[in-house]
Amino acid sequence: MTILDRISRRVSDNLQKPKPPSLVTVEEVNTASKNRSISEAVQKIYNDFQEERYCGVYQFVLPTLLIRDCELIKKLTVKDFDHFVDHNQFLAENNGPLWERNLFSLKGNRWKDMRATLSPAFTSNKMKMMFGLISEYTKLFVEYFEKQAGTVTLEMKDTFTRFTNDIIATSAFGIHCDSIRNPYNEFYVMGKNITNFGGFKNNAKMLLLILFPRVANYLGISLFSKKASEFFRNLVRENIQSREKNGIMRPDMIHLLMEARKGRLNNEQEPENDGEKRIKYQLTDDDITAQALIFFFAGFDSVSTLMCFMAHELAVNVDVQKRLQNEIDEVLTQCKDGLTYEALSEMKYLDMVVSETLRKWPPGVITDRVCVKPYTIEPVKDGELPLHIEKGRILWIPVFGLHRDHKYFINPERFDPERFNEENKSKIHPYAYLPFGIGPRSCIASRFALMETKVLYFYLLAKFNIVIVDKTVVPLKVAKSAFQLTSQGGFWLGLTSRNLN
Repeated sequence: MTILDRISRRVSDNLQKPKPPSLVTVEEVNTASKNRSISEAVQKIYNDFQEERYCGVYQFVLPTLLIRDCELIKKLTVKDFDHFVDHNQFLAENNGPLWERNLFSLKGNRWKDMRATLSPAFTSNKMKMMFGLISEYTKLFVEYFEKQAGTVTLEMKDTFTRFTNDIIATSAFGIHCDSIRNPYNEFYVMGKNITNFGGFKNNAKMLLLILFPRVANYLGISLFSKKASEFFRNLVRENIQSREKNGIMRPDMIHLLMEARKGRLNNEQEPENDGEKRIKYQLTDDDITAQALIFFFAGFDSVSTLMCFMAHELAVNVDVQKRLQNEIDEVLTQCKDGLTYEALSEMKYLDMVVSETLRKWPPGVITDRVCVKPYTIEPVKDGELPLHIEKGRILWIPVFGLHRDHKYFINPERFDPERFNEENKSKIHPYAYLPFGIGPRSCIASRFALMETKVLYFYLLAKFNIVIVDKTVVPLKVAKSAFQLTSQGGFWLGLTSRNLN
């Protein structure tokens, strides 16, 4: 249990909270989270109200609506998206431009503009352009372990964050890193600095930022340290200046945003669909840095965690690993000149394994929305009444609960890639499987995350078996003190050369 949990429980216990009268049932998150991880708490709340389409929860003292019904999720996040455009901002708006201006934090029309600007960077064609670069970095990464004798014992979270760090460094910031051979390079150290939310000190800092933003502002405390903020600002600024001076063009995020600043987004008025006019804003260096940083956040932690859970599942499900290696060997035989983007895209079993990992261990336990204009959920079941949602009310969509629901996934605790074979995947309710969110505010970089993960495992499993070692915890235990899904005690596994067998 984190200090955040302990103090939030104390705050909740000392307040007489009025229960929203329009809610069918109410369950306090603090009660559910007692001695549980966040994922277990969300699953308990989800399971406790199996007959309801929605229920009420409290996050600290904020009444929040948790949506359980897949059809209602579709209606709120897709059909009636204009009522639920924004994410909940758990940090105050004066937390610095590098946080306020990133795609996740932006609201309304500013979010729409930035989303439209960034979307071309993540099309299939752009992924194909970046495929070669990612492949070369992955080969160098795998070669490092080929030179080591015997079983290489690794803490996979540390290992894979170094890999994802280098991929992001080149694809978002346009610089070269080799964090596995140069473990203390400045880019990696600064990246760890801005993504480290563990431990008493960082938990206390987050608590202060969330519950007492004015105090945090008075004390000069922000999400990103001044040192880290200036490092990334200078990195982007110097990168832009070098490209403009020397006519350098790379197919990456910074290039796209530089092009947008030159003309696609400027101070001109443009009519909206409803006839209103709004002023588009001009991109600044801080806008560009903020987008690169949020991309870093997602890749550094979420993608590396996906890779860790997949490694663990392959190690304990040897038959799955062997079948995947057989598919890899077959592709290597067919691709005489090396793996191609098209060949990777056609690897069905690899896609099944990644998809099942994302089901069992989704990057986000929940996703959220904020009501931006009043909305009414009309009754569809006997005994239901119209539920009026006020502007500003927060919605939670319990991704982890949906992914572990027996109604949608038989024996959900079991790791079974066959759920996603050609015959079975069409039977999955599209709004019960949400590894990258849902609707227009789903993860913009999901294609990139999938490609990066698949390329890594293609080259890694071509050379190595992933095996259990003495430090491996089986069955895996989810850490109770972390904000995101991760393993208690780390992801300790081994690599053994396939040539030895």
